[in-house]
Amino acid sequence: MLKSMTGFGRCEEVGEERKIIVEMKAVNHRYCDISIKMPKKLSFFEAGIRNVLKQYIGRGKVDVFITYEDFTENNVCVKYNEDIAKEYLKYLTHMSETFQIENDIRVSNLSRFPDIFTLEEQTIDEQELWKIVEKAVRTAAEQLVEARIAEGLNLKKDLYGKLDGMVDYINFIEERSPQIVTEYRQKLTAKVYELLGDTKLDESILATEVTVFADKICVDEETVRLRSHIMNMKNTLEAGEEIGRKLDFIAQEMNREANTILSKANDIHITNKAIDLKTEIEKIREQIQNIE
Repeated sequence: MLKSMTGFGRCEEVGEERKIIVEMKAVNHRYCDISIKMPKKLSFFEAGIRNVLKQYIGRGKVDVFITYEDFTENNVCVKYNEDIAKEYLKYLTHMSETFQIENDIRVSNLSRFPDIFTLEEQTIDEQELWKIVEKAVRTAAEQLVEARIAEGLNLKKDLYGKLDGMVDYINFIEERSPQIVTEYRQKLTAKVYELLGDTKLDESILATEVTVFADKICVDEETVRLRSHIMNMKNTLEAGEEIGRKLDFIAQEMNREANTILSKANDIHITNKAIDLKTEIEKIREQIQNIE
């Protein structure tokens, strides 16, 4: 299936404990360039996310944005450091005895000392969290691919129209080329008679001159190759998967043939059609840049 390189995908996974939103957008790029922005808490999933995305994306610049919210109230716990409390109490008792002052330490006072009570975040179940993240990433990637396919169908339709238009130009060039030779022979004959008057004309010399001219302006090879490139491009468009680079190469070959036709053209009508050919090829090359 032919795919564009532009598209957008989004997935929101909401549960009782957490919410994960994955958004991704893709634009043209020569290679596969994936950029991921996500909370530090999920950073250890980056390699896995990239591996998942490469199953869906062959080429293009893809920006991925992941947001994460934790709804759990029990994701932290209080830790009591009894050894530290004992140390505080020991030294406070020692101070009371040494300085002979009342020991007025209460539990409420002791609990305020640093590090006796600390808050610790509970360990996250990485496997369970990865299942949610992976599901969201895959769903967003599938949406992105669907958007790329829809855009790819539009590109395919547009390219077919341009290729058919090129065939019309080629038909005109092939029909016009023999007429140029005929017109040249007529002009040359008239010119010779004008110069020589009643002198007998050597038909062999005239034929040789016309043959040289016909060979010089002949574009049969170029038009045949252009038709072959057009058919090759249509077949490649039907092939689908990751064809952008191949299409670009075919377009370069098309442009080479159009340039040769333009350089050989000795007729304003063929010159105009050759220019039209080059214009259409350039439009095709621009569209091909959007294909994966």
